[in-house]
Amino acid sequence: MTRTPEDLISFTQQALRELRSRTPLVQCITNSVVVNFTANVLLALGAAPAMVDIPGEAGPFTQITSGLLINLGTPNSEHRQAMLEAATAASGTTPWVLDPVAIGSLPIRTPLAKKLRDLGPTIIRGNASEIMALSGEGSGGRGVDSADQVDSALPAALSLTANAQVVAISGAVDVVMDRHEQVRIANGTVLLTQVTGGGCALGAVMAAFASLGADQLANTVAAVTVYTVAAELAAERSAGPGSFAVAFLDALHHLDAETLGSRAHICVEQVSR
Repeated sequence: MTRTPEDLISFTQQALRELRSRTPLVQCITNSVVVNFTANVLLALGAAPAMVDIPGEAGPFTQITSGLLINLGTPNSEHRQAMLEAATAASGTTPWVLDPVAIGSLPIRTPLAKKLRDLGPTIIRGNASEIMALSGEGSGGRGVDSADQVDSALPAALSLTANAQVVAISGAVDVVMDRHEQVRIANGTVLLTQVTGGGCALGAVMAAFASLGADQLANTVAAVTVYTVAAELAAERSAGPGSFAVAFLDALHHLDAETLGSRAHICVEQVSR
């Protein structure tokens, strides 16, 4: 039976409380442009960031973390080795998120993303063009910008559920899906696209929530909902991208269950095959 939006909102409220009580340790092998912002987002949320991203350390450290993010934004040679090492170490023990940033036509990151895909991430997240490229159904977008609409990527996302438990597509309305349910989350603000790391840090938040239990669809919905509701609150207090970045960290830190319940816009559907 399909869950109701109210079920998922209630789960999200409890998940936020649980995350703050656990302070999950999240390993981030992410791009150099967003390291500081990603770490601050995790701290504001109530998680603990760890940027352990060099070969020889990445794999062993993965085994003691609560969750792992692998983000392909700036995949230098050491990062590429560390990503494969950590993803292999995570298998069956640590939930992990694959964010295949800017894949498609680029000749190094695209085959790397497919190798990582085949190592069984818990969650795959990206924009529509990245999801389509990872599935083999598209050629990618314009760098980190999507050239496709979210609904265009739904068949590709469904095919990727053969590799991952959950696939999340970012857009004006975010979609989170597994093999059975498709959830649309209509929160957020365009200002997230105007701050470096606005999308990438969401992958780290997903890794934090993924550590909370086995229901990874609900964990991912909780991550996206918390993130986008906080972004809406921050946008209401901001004059532009600069003040938004600061207000967003404050909004994540102060977000409470009551506000989540009153502001979350969630729709649940059965997956069409």
